[in-house]
Amino acid sequence: MSSFSMKQDLSNKIWPYPSLEIDHFDRIPDSLLLFVFNKIGDVKALGRCCVVSRRFHGLVPQVDSVVVRVDCVVSDDDTGTSISSSEKTTRGMFTSFAKLVFNGIVKPFQAVGQFLATKRGGCGGLEDEGCHGVTHHSPTQVLKHFNEIRSLRIELPSGELGIEDGVLLKWRADFGSTLDNCVILGASSVVNPGTPVKTVLPEAGGDGLNGDDNGSIPDTFYTSGGLKLRVVWTISSLIAASARHYLLQPIIAEHHTLDNLVLTDADGQGVLCMNREQLEELRVKPLSASTASKRTLVPALNMRLWYSPQLELPNGMILKGATLVAIKPCEQALSKKEVSDGSWVSTAFEEPYNTAVKLLIKRRTYCLEMNSF
Repeated sequence: MSSFSMKQDLSNKIWPYPSLEIDHFDRIPDSLLLFVFNKIGDVKALGRCCVVSRRFHGLVPQVDSVVVRVDCVVSDDDTGTSISSSEKTTRGMFTSFAKLVFNGIVKPFQAVGQFLATKRGGCGGLEDEGCHGVTHHSPTQVLKHFNEIRSLRIELPSGELGIEDGVLLKWRADFGSTLDNCVILGASSVVNPGTPVKTVLPEAGGDGLNGDDNGSIPDTFYTSGGLKLRVVWTISSLIAASARHYLLQPIIAEHHTLDNLVLTDADGQGVLCMNREQLEELRVKPLSASTASKRTLVPALNMRLWYSPQLELPNGMILKGATLVAIKPCEQALSKKEVSDGSWVSTAFEEPYNTAVKLLIKRRTYCLEMNSF
């Protein structure tokens, strides 16, 4: 009898009755869970959190800091109609760059049908890339039921600009209803620390390794295609930035709580930024769209350019044909003092490129203008 009683007590200790169980998750306050969700940020992970419980499903839409990583970019052609090669050439990669889709976040969100709207169909001409049969979500759809977003970061799978290996090209643009400013840093080649000096060759169009220390651009820069290449970099970067800005309209219109919006890419090639004042400006004053393509119209511009045939940074990196371009609309005065204090130019990039910007600004300045396009 005592043996049976002891077994009964032991079983109760090991397998307690369900009524005696305590769910410690229920004791965590909502504010702490939201703090954790905000630290997670990634929209795919948050989608998985939604299916954990009803409570999580109700809390995730209240997250105020969200990161969306795009897996592939497709054409704006919803019908799946193919575009001829000649038409593609004419339109270019920027004009056809209109819709983002999220490949790989399908399963977490299909389980929460009321949380995110889904869209089935073709893959916008990327079926050969392994996208066939996958449900895609546009950025607007993915973010539809997040109603408290203050900080949003969208990351494209790669930069839009097809540049050759070894070439450096980075840009940062700030927009309101139109372009506020843009900074572009480029180099024809980059020599990383530790590379033997004998492999460092002069840039075509430059003046060799010994360059002109007074910051003047050598004549060969104009005659050997150096200037033409920089113009191409500048126009391409501005088109990419204005195309990104155009894509953000529906997101900005639906999320009035936004304080900060960043649209970047995994390559770190370009960054588009908008603060609260700029976001509000776009809501009040609609953007002017380009008639030729789906992008924001670029206004007439004032530009300042700095160039160095060879720029050696403190960390040992060498930029061949280093070029910096600071851009503002003609409506805004681009004073020498404003550029020299580096308030918006030298903080455009992370190190070591900020150092490169500060060194280039000390060199001779060249002024250019560009018409609206």
